[in-house]
Amino acid sequence: MTAQRPTAPGPTGPGSRLRKAGTAPPPGPEEAGPDGAGPARPADRDLLSALMQAMEVGLCALAGDGTVTHWNREAERLLGWPAAEAVGRPGLAGWAVREADADTVGALLRDAAAEGRRRVQEFALLTRDGRRVLVRAQVSPVAAEDGGDAPDGLYFAFSEARSQIDLERSLGLSEALFEEAPLSVVLVDADLRPAAVGASAARTLGVRRADLLGHPLGEVLRDGVEELESALQHVLATGEPLGGVKLWGALRGDEERRRRCWRSQFVRLGSPLGEEPVPLGVAWLFEDVTEREQTEQGGAVLRFRATQLRRAGIAAAECEDPMEGAVGYLDFVLAGFADHAYLDLAADGDTGGLVRAAASPVGTAAQEPGPEPSGIPVRYGELHPALRALERGGTVCVTGGGDAAWAVERRWPSTTVHGLCTALRSRGRTVGVLTFLRGPGRHRFDRADLAYAEDIGSRVAAAVDLSGRAGGAAR
Repeated sequence: MTAQRPTAPGPTGPGSRLRKAGTAPPPGPEEAGPDGAGPARPADRDLLSALMQAMEVGLCALAGDGTVTHWNREAERLLGWPAAEAVGRPGLAGWAVREADADTVGALLRDAAAEGRRRVQEFALLTRDGRRVLVRAQVSPVAAEDGGDAPDGLYFAFSEARSQIDLERSLGLSEALFEEAPLSVVLVDADLRPAAVGASAARTLGVRRADLLGHPLGEVLRDGVEELESALQHVLATGEPLGGVKLWGALRGDEERRRRCWRSQFVRLGSPLGEEPVPLGVAWLFEDVTEREQTEQGGAVLRFRATQLRRAGIAAAECEDPMEGAVGYLDFVLAGFADHAYLDLAADGDTGGLVRAAASPVGTAAQEPGPEPSGIPVRYGELHPALRALERGGTVCVTGGGDAAWAVERRWPSTTVHGLCTALRSRGRTVGVLTFLRGPGRHRFDRADLAYAEDIGSRVAAAVDLSGRAGGAAR
């Protein structure tokens, strides 16, 4: 009857029934072959011996009377005892195990053999130079040749407990990151296709974990995929990790096309088993910081706008002509807010029209459909946003979607996409309209922009009213 195959870590165990005391590998010519029929061939014996010696864990086998019958190279490396000195010894006490620990270790091994199944035990072994090493061992009995209940012996595969604990911690960390850790993790292979997706990452990207595996990143990201792939390729090529990278993108499943910000870390993964480092891909670790970034950006924008208004107010205070100060506001506040700004004053009389008083940047009006600041009433259509703002005494925002004809019809630059017209109110009356225009590449005017435009309008209206020219441009 063939011996039970070992189940300890590593490619294989001894692979044959343990010999009687004093014998050593390789197996003898009378042992059964791997298929259990007939004696093992020399090639089989050589293969079993090579596998046992190549195991990445130490292997020790004991016969039924406790004699050491097998001792591989990894056991020799871990403890320093060569096989020539280990095989044939009557037990482990006094050389591989301290005399004080011999009874405890022997009881652990006997109990595992008596149970008839593999057990994991931890105990201390002794190195050749007298050091104690805590090992974690998988102990398995060797079935009796005659089929009886009593085993013929046992073997145990062992390694340093510290190494095993480090491995288990690494595996535990991997499982935690991929399951419920707040940090999102995606493992990307060398072809820049996801090979593993954590639960948190799947929720953040709005997909199921299995749906993303093996598919290009462009199938889940509408915007930002080029920057992400560039970072992945850089880490694959250089091996240097990248940290603190903020990537902006939009998900394909998001109909509102909201841009998201992911603070990302990139680490190249290499195989620890190869003689030379072999890149297995890149670990992309990220968290969604969109709200935080938008809050920070909003605060920065508010601080910048407040600074520009303060500077414009200081400059206007030095102008002898209040109208010059009103026009100066446009130059200061336009930076970072809009592409064009027009100041139209209410015409005199009952016509209810508007007269162009200023444009910023200077000279753009002459190159576009809108009139230059020449005192001539502007021929706006009845439904023009500026006239609607003048009539309502409030603010009107419009969006044209990039249609050049739409912008030209309103006598705005042909590249205009978004427009905001706010009435200039002073002393209970409307003295004009202030218009801000944005081109492609900018988002539409939001509530914060509207409040800023109205703040600017109140200051400009006060300057215009002070100049005494409201309604007098037509005269």
